[in-house]
Amino acid sequence: MARSPVLNVMVQAVMKAGRSMRRDFGEVEQLQVSAKGPGDFVTAADRKAEDMLRAELQRVRPGYSLVMEESGVIEGTDPDHRWIVDPLDGTTNFLHGIPIFAISVALERAGQLVAGVVFNPITDELFTAERGGGAYLNDHRLRVAARRDIVEAVIGCGVPHLGRPKHDLFREELSRVQGRVSGVRRFGAASLDLAYVAAGRLDGFWERDLKSWDMAAGILLIKEAGGFVTDAAGGDAMLTSGSVVCGNEHIHPELLKLVKG
Repeated sequence: MARSPVLNVMVQAVMKAGRSMRRDFGEVEQLQVSAKGPGDFVTAADRKAEDMLRAELQRVRPGYSLVMEESGVIEGTDPDHRWIVDPLDGTTNFLHGIPIFAISVALERAGQLVAGVVFNPITDELFTAERGGGAYLNDHRLRVAARRDIVEAVIGCGVPHLGRPKHDLFREELSRVQGRVSGVRRFGAASLDLAYVAAGRLDGFWERDLKSWDMAAGILLIKEAGGFVTDAAGGDAMLTSGSVVCGNEHIHPELLKLVKG
């Protein structure tokens, strides 16, 4: 596949951070860990990966703004471009030695997502997408699953844990969904969940109370793989509302109805 210069920049950045993260994952028990909030931890590996990503992205595009999980918003001189970065999505998995986590980087141009990368450094799976250029897993073109009937679908979700709101709402949504589908999965890393929808591994996914860095790259992956993505109200304010519902043209509307109740 041919990659644009900006996508090459993103790939190089996540690969560099991924090598460091892979080494740290091998020594996960020895990492320094500090509490960031109830049930939400940030590790030395998280901070180190973010520093690497920031340095690499600023080196090649010094004027672009950044929105980063740990560092917050870093304003640049270019008002039309910003990177949206999650250095470690799936921190709890990482800390427990579960190899389901990812680095996620997206580029937004004038308010529109134009490029995205999701990389699992343990499985060496690199998901990439550019607006109008399709979505890929390594060098293989991605398409969302073709299932038409939600009763045959496997749906991913996020489960609100300690310190997160809306437990009762989630249980209501889950009850409606699990009564209509073939299976429900919770992997613990939203960026990968969205990438799995793009790859056809999951037929759909929904979650609330996400941050923009959790889903920006994944949203573009799904769209470029032929899928549909909205917020939980059926609109397009995913990055600001924090909610996402996705699937193919048949599964998405059915899943959205179940989530909305």
